[in-house]
Amino acid sequence: MQPVIAFDVYGTLIDTQGVTVELERRLTKPEKAAEFARRWRDKQLEYSFRHGLMGHYLPFSECTREALVFTDRALQAGLTDNDQDHLMAVYAELPAFPDVVPALVTLREAGIRCVAFSNGTADAVKTLLVRAGVDKHMDDVISVDDIKRFKPDPAVYAYLRTRLEARPEQTWLISSNPFDVIGATHAGLRSAWVRRSSDAPFDPWGIEPDMTVADLETLAERLLR
Repeated sequence: MQPVIAFDVYGTLIDTQGVTVELERRLTKPEKAAEFARRWRDKQLEYSFRHGLMGHYLPFSECTREALVFTDRALQAGLTDNDQDHLMAVYAELPAFPDVVPALVTLREAGIRCVAFSNGTADAVKTLLVRAGVDKHMDDVISVDDIKRFKPDPAVYAYLRTRLEARPEQTWLISSNPFDVIGATHAGLRSAWVRRSSDAPFDPWGIEPDMTVADLETLAERLLR
């Protein structure tokens, strides 16, 4: 039986560090752009976790803006409201990693169903994927916004299976984010970690992915063996 593959979006399909070039233009200290982008992303995830634990759900874009404001303050970057609005617009147009489309083409030509599964709202993710040229290679977009929870809450992976009408052992979660991989594995799904950086560590929780790959083209090759 063919698997169904759910791809995380931010950091897995879409390069969140793609905002760095625009940060270099906006910051008074352009050399801080890479650090700003990393801290913004880290805080974005932290805020989604915290909102989830508090039972105070906000759309992921609002967590992203909160994280932007915090990072601006923490690094004393002095961004204006216009700067922040512009950076949020750039975040909605981030590029896909170069391995994404070739891998999706290979998988779908083999008859495998591929969906995007994200903390972002469905509209935001669809717009992002359209602009990145990825949407036509996806069978569906599934958002945690439908149930007002964030990854790695077990409820989001249960919702994914419900939407896909697939058994846990048929359902693969593909992500570059260890917390997402661990959450999916804990919920009984198959999982693959896309280790996009060779020095990236995996959380030592005693829960390991079924597969670790450096890129999505390698993933497709291994799944189709």
